[in-house]
Amino acid sequence: MLIAYWSSPACNLMHIIRLQLHPCPAANSPAAVLLLSILLLLPGVRIDAEQLSRSRMSYYTGLCIVPAGTIVPAAETDTTPITGYPAGSWINYVSWSPDGKHITFTTRSPGGPGDPPRGPLQLWVADATTGRARPLLGSRRLNTVFDSYSWMDDNTLVAAVLPQDLDQPPTKPQVPPGPKIQDNSSGKKSQNRTWTDLLKDEHDGDMFEYYGTAELVMVDVRDQDSEGTIIAPPRMYTEMDGSPDGQFMLVSWLTRPFSLAVPAGRFPVTVQVWDRRGSLVHHIASLPLAEDIPIAFNSCRTGPRAVSWRDDKPAELSWIEAQDGGDPEVSVSPRDVVYTLDAAAAAAASSNGSSQVAPQVLATTDLRCGGVSWCDGDLALLYESWWKTRRSIVYTFAPGKPQQEKQVLFDRSYEDVYSDPGSPLSRRTSNGSYILAKIDGQRQLLMVGQGASPEGNRPFLDLLNLDTKETRRLWQSSPPYLEGVGSIMSDNNDDAPITLDGLKLLLSRESAHEPPQTYMVSFNGPEAENVTEQKLTNFPHPYPQLKDMQKEVLRYKRTDGVDLTGTLYLPPGYNAQHDGPLPTILWAYPREYKSKEAAGQMRRSPHQFSGIGSLSPTLWLARGYAVLDGPTFPIVAEGDEEPNDTYVEQLTASAEAAVKELVAKGVTDPARVSVGGHSYGAFMAANLLAHCPQLFAAAIARSGAYNRTLTPFGFQSEERTLWQAPETYSKMSPFMMADRFSKPLLLIHGEEDNNTGTFPLQSERFFQALKGHGAPARLVLLPHEGHGYRARESVLHTLYEQDQWLEKYAGHGRTDPDYITNDNADEQGSSTSE
Repeated sequence: MLIAYWSSPACNLMHIIRLQLHPCPAANSPAAVLLLSILLLLPGVRIDAEQLSRSRMSYYTGLCIVPAGTIVPAAETDTTPITGYPAGSWINYVSWSPDGKHITFTTRSPGGPGDPPRGPLQLWVADATTGRARPLLGSRRLNTVFDSYSWMDDNTLVAAVLPQDLDQPPTKPQVPPGPKIQDNSSGKKSQNRTWTDLLKDEHDGDMFEYYGTAELVMVDVRDQDSEGTIIAPPRMYTEMDGSPDGQFMLVSWLTRPFSLAVPAGRFPVTVQVWDRRGSLVHHIASLPLAEDIPIAFNSCRTGPRAVSWRDDKPAELSWIEAQDGGDPEVSVSPRDVVYTLDAAAAAAASSNGSSQVAPQVLATTDLRCGGVSWCDGDLALLYESWWKTRRSIVYTFAPGKPQQEKQVLFDRSYEDVYSDPGSPLSRRTSNGSYILAKIDGQRQLLMVGQGASPEGNRPFLDLLNLDTKETRRLWQSSPPYLEGVGSIMSDNNDDAPITLDGLKLLLSRESAHEPPQTYMVSFNGPEAENVTEQKLTNFPHPYPQLKDMQKEVLRYKRTDGVDLTGTLYLPPGYNAQHDGPLPTILWAYPREYKSKEAAGQMRRSPHQFSGIGSLSPTLWLARGYAVLDGPTFPIVAEGDEEPNDTYVEQLTASAEAAVKELVAKGVTDPARVSVGGHSYGAFMAANLLAHCPQLFAAAIARSGAYNRTLTPFGFQSEERTLWQAPETYSKMSPFMMADRFSKPLLLIHGEEDNNTGTFPLQSERFFQALKGHGAPARLVLLPHEGHGYRARESVLHTLYEQDQWLEKYAGHGRTDPDYITNDNADEQGSSTSE
């Protein structure tokens, strides 16, 4: 074991990422205050115990209002800043009131030196005209572990606040009250994937209940002194959602008994409809503990799911109920039923003392229902799909005419991106909800899609006639740009029809060398033949050092004929003939497909701007590397085949094809090729180093799982258990190949990884296996980090470790003299024995 300290990467990497990483509150400390806060790892929910919120939330540092039509970033003189709240606060949960006259948000203290103590979030409201903000709810603070607040109407909102009589958190008994016992004497079958952060004992359950409990208050934002009116007692509320007309609330909360086997999302939950005063209108469901949901895809919980308000009705609920017990292996028709319930009718029955109003059957599906997109009583879209076949069906139906049969609109494989008809655009209603945008009041919708083709993505806007199923292309992205249309902006005239003449949409435009900018595009004329645009943003290039990097989308074939793609990046000014082959990084993530044709389809654009994140492999362009980013590693299984039965063979064939293509282009030195990935990409990288070491000089594996016997009830897209496919589990596990590793492998893992299956133990045990067989390896554990890395120190040190590993084994040899390894630790005087 080496004693190490936080390090930063080379200067040319630092220059690029310094704008992406804000200094943490305690910039000189080993870890950010944010990560050192009291963190409770409870059942699938990571809680900040000081804030009574979810842990490690991102945040805003300021807010300002910009008049419509003003180009952003705008000069200070053209903006109205939100003022009145404590300077330096972190801002979350920003929301407009339905009428746009108020802006609500929460503040919290960063908790650094000189800051106020950290505590629960405070709710504020700002006048949208003046920008002046003031606190809401007096001294009361929010509990945002599950929900925060919800607007009911233009002036009223309901908020989840700390209970008035909140006591100190439960104290863990010094002496355990007894042994921990889990029992399955009944022989009930209950399979679950490898969940993290589960409850371990009764005390954990008490802590979860304590920190997750809130009471609901209603507050009028115009009342400056009100602490709100309590409308519901303390419970573990997970949702409070007002109806479109603001007269009712959909409310849900967790109840005991909790479980030590599954996360909170499967705990018992009560779902009810209330009126604005908090009085019960209709009891929808009391769902029991769900420990036995099958592990197969398309499995679901029994009872009402996806309960929500219909967007096209003032106060009508819809939900879905499985008829197969939530088990896709059960053959039944229908498989799912969509129900609706009118809240006003339920309220009338409740006030009259009548029995509860029965929900009405609206639609049925034979595949797993994916929900409904609403428009009006004459039109809605119903979605169903099936994972094993990748089949997707979209229907049109009339919710107000139940006697009419639903009609198939699209029936296709959702893997086939070339045939994707796109998705319908929605428009805003006077209630603030969003419904399908009928054009000119007729049965025609605007469809937007990626426009995937062998030449690359060319997003489009089509006008679809629902009766004839014919489309008319109104617009399509054109080279050298990648463009895409988004939200409808001509929907601010209450519920007036959206017309083709005068249609306004937001448009995003970017190129390989220009960052995305936003425009307002207007279509005029009866056929939308005249198109004009107005620029709304003018963001500068985020990393001018790499503005002239070279980019090329490669197409090449695997030995079995499957088409592969990847995006090749070369440093600015690089010339292969003059500069020669470069050290090259392959950074990838494998995916499963049901057909070779779908696996080989182009899913990218040569004109897309190359965003560089704080841990992107393209950062190494600044260090003189070539980067093949996102090369496809498809794992194909047609018919009844299982993809992972030939995982290793297909993985290595894809790697061989990629390296062969790069070497043939003359840009890659075959002796200096490295491979890396994160999560399942890390699993891929370790497998490639084990099975084709002749291709790679080194590998980087971040936050991966390497021993599939530790994920025995399935992983990624594998539905079979270890006992059903033991050979596949073993063959896919690089851990089982530890004695065959000869090339160096860098393992990086967050010590508090919360992703299913990727426990830190995976990297720790893998490293011990490699070390035990004399394989060159290094393990870096990042304190307080989860599956992704957040702290400035963690990000910079990860870059440092990756850079040194690449430089030492597959790069230019520019290692840091202070880079500590076990072969120089004695010289550094920085080692301890294990």
